[in-house]
Amino acid sequence: MKEEFIRLLQEIPREGMDKLIEFLKASDFFEAPASTRFHGAFRGGLLAHSMKVYEILKTKTPDSDSVRIIALLHDICKANYYKTDYRNAKNELGVWEKVPYYTVDDTIPYGHGEKSVMMLSEFIKLTNEEKYAIRWHMGFTEPKELYGTIGLAYKKYPIALLTHEADLEASYFYDI
Repeated sequence: MKEEFIRLLQEIPREGMDKLIEFLKASDFFEAPASTRFHGAFRGGLLAHSMKVYEILKTKTPDSDSVRIIALLHDICKANYYKTDYRNAKNELGVWEKVPYYTVDDTIPYGHGEKSVMMLSEFIKLTNEEKYAIRWHMGFTEPKELYGTIGLAYKKYPIALLTHEADLEASYFYDI
């Protein structure tokens, strides 16, 4: 799956894409979970989630460089974001043992969608459509004070709403 992900990005003729791919390879992006305890809370969950969002999004709108960037990189903010810690839990025999679990170690506290846009902008130039789709992919899980802004963004850039829908489908229908 990692090789397919990288190939999909390498096919995008965008200045800086090679540096972005190198960043991803040097980070934990391909091994990280998608969340600590919800969808994709397993090693490689972020990669699996991103690929599923791409698979779903390209059925809603024609595949393009923008669709690939949006779907595959909407959660780049989760690179180097999770850490493994240990806690005591009883195993199936009732014996206490140390078990791993994921925790958050947010060294760049800049939000979620906006953090992904910021990180990507350090490597490649994003179109406005890409910025809005990535920024608002969390949809109405954002604070209610932003609902009007989200609605305006979805009207102006329908792919932003489609990205939110694809993200929900991957998370809730496929649990990744």
